Amino acid sequence: MTGLDAFLGEREISSPAEMEQLGRDFGRALRAGDLVVLTGALGAGKTTLTRGIAAGLGVRGPVQSPTFVIARTHPSLVDGPPLVHVDAYRLGSAAELDDIDIDLDGSVVIVEWGRDMVPGLRETWWEVELDREWHGRGVDTACGTFSRATEELDADTPRRVVVSRRP
Repeated sequence: MTGLDAFLGEREISSPAEMEQLGRDFGRALRAGDLVVLTGALGAGKTTLTRGIAAGLGVRGPVQSPTFVIARTHPSLVDGPPLVHVDAYRLGSAAELDDIDIDLDGSVVIVEWGRDMVPGLRETWWEVELDREWHGRGVDTACGTFSRATEELDADTPRRVVVSRRP
């Protein structure tokens, strides 16, 4: 059994603390060369899961969404692999992701918003899909129906997490 094989399938996560714990469990299972793609809407828990993965790997933090810097490398504090946390949201193609020149063999790589961008980087990778229930408690704002206020109001809603191996 390697990487996230023990976690394949679907589970419900009921809180941010539980999402972070799942990430810690993932982090303890991941090894250098592992690539994990996180897919889900804004506020689904991708960065919370990544914080847990970082804790499980024992890397230096803090872990924040790398939206504006595209990628952050978190070195190991325990003589393990570093964590490379990538936000592919603003990238236009797989070629742009490849241009970042990530150490895929020597790192654990987490790519948020990377669906359809990682084929070709690795023969196999793990896809983690996060879905949040919507209870309609958000408010309609100038930003639309989703805003920071909406995220906070629905922060405690359960998430569905599906782990699969690709391709």
